[in-house]
Amino acid sequence: MKYACIEEQREHFPVRSLCRVLGVKCGSYYAFRRRRGTVMPSQEDLALREQIRSLHDSHRHALGAVKTWRVLNAKGVNCSKHQVARLRKLESIEAKRKAKFRVMHAHQHTEPPAPDLLKRCFTVKAPNKVWVSDITTIHTREGWLHLAIVLDLFARRIVGWAMNQCQDASLPIGALRMAYAQRQPGPGLVCHTDQGSVYGSKPYRRVLDERGLKASMSRRGNCHDNAVAESWFSTLKNELTRHEIYPTRAEAIAAISDYIELYYNARRPHQTLKYLSPVEVEKEFLILN
Repeated sequence: MKYACIEEQREHFPVRSLCRVLGVKCGSYYAFRRRRGTVMPSQEDLALREQIRSLHDSHRHALGAVKTWRVLNAKGVNCSKHQVARLRKLESIEAKRKAKFRVMHAHQHTEPPAPDLLKRCFTVKAPNKVWVSDITTIHTREGWLHLAIVLDLFARRIVGWAMNQCQDASLPIGALRMAYAQRQPGPGLVCHTDQGSVYGSKPYRRVLDERGLKASMSRRGNCHDNAVAESWFSTLKNELTRHEIYPTRAEAIAAISDYIELYYNARRPHQTLKYLSPVEVEKEFLILN
């Protein structure tokens, strides 16, 4: 019977595709299922549902169906993408809602802007060749908290960050100094930023010069030239800060630091990195080189 065939294959193929191939209307198939009553889930489904729920909770409710499927496969769990999507729906599991990230920058300079050395080439073949930086703000009940980050383009790893209630040159300098102390890069590393006033300031440019780092800047008002840093802030806000209003700046600093160190760098699967975390990609690079 056609309906029975669909029942057998629905774990591996979309129901809509199966109905089209077998010449069955989707509405008729679902009516057939309703007539049969609720079908008891298999032991396989029950076990997989538990794994999906556990993964959803351990990844801060941030993974969609495809990433959940990829992570399960990487752990050796044999399941299909459509099966994961169906079971997530049965468990009422949804990723945290995404919101578009709007970019707002002030363009003031004490130094002429540096040339754009990156030119949107966001793929890098080794660590500590290109870092990108940017600043965003986080709302707390005490007021705004400003966050500056330094991201290594090779593995999309956050290598330095700083947070403060003031947004002056000391903020990105603090993030840069942390990155430099942790990574100890050789001279010639490119540090790419937007044309914000703090990145064009004399103190910031002096820190770059003292360490032999090359300044690079996006074109004026063009956020796409620094898209990876902008995208990272969108990820942070969608997965963490947009869903929480912190009572104090200190609590926000602790939560963001934990997110960067314990989750994003170490565990979060990244689509650009073939669903590995930044730390895993860097470990693979060290093994091969």
